[in-house]
Amino acid sequence: MRSHELTLGRSFGLVLEHGEDFYPALAEFCRTNNIRQGYIPSFIAGFSEADLVGTCEKLDDPQAPVWSRVHLTNVEAFGGGTLAYDLDNDQILPHIHVAIGLKEHSATGHTSHLLNARVQFLTEMLIIEVTHPTMHRAPEPDLYNVPLLRFTPSGPA
Repeated sequence: MRSHELTLGRSFGLVLEHGEDFYPALAEFCRTNNIRQGYIPSFIAGFSEADLVGTCEKLDDPQAPVWSRVHLTNVEAFGGGTLAYDLDNDQILPHIHVAIGLKEHSATGHTSHLLNARVQFLTEMLIIEVTHPTMHRAPEPDLYNVPLLRFTPSGPA
């Protein structure tokens, strides 16, 4: 287990507009407001299309991460996640999971890591800035190099 007390900064309400690409719009918001790390306690969204991590194929190694994607259209979503910062590439690194229902299929559900999405009607979210410690992602060699969230009091190590 890893934990660290968080010092919170500003809180924002963010609405992404119809037709916007989810991750580029989120990155622009973070750039504009100089947010480098934080968390998204929840958001609600309509997506005209979304890609989630998933597969219908048999996995060679069920313990390994799945890197393939499932493409869904016309969905409603509820999600949340964290925002870390990649100092080397000067970019925000969101890690967001969603529960999605397919509207025209009796709201059949899918839950996984959100890879990308296009907003349909709206996305409404809360973003809470974390000012301390530094939150970053580091690949974990013993876990298939999955980038895991790390807390560093004085900056990324």
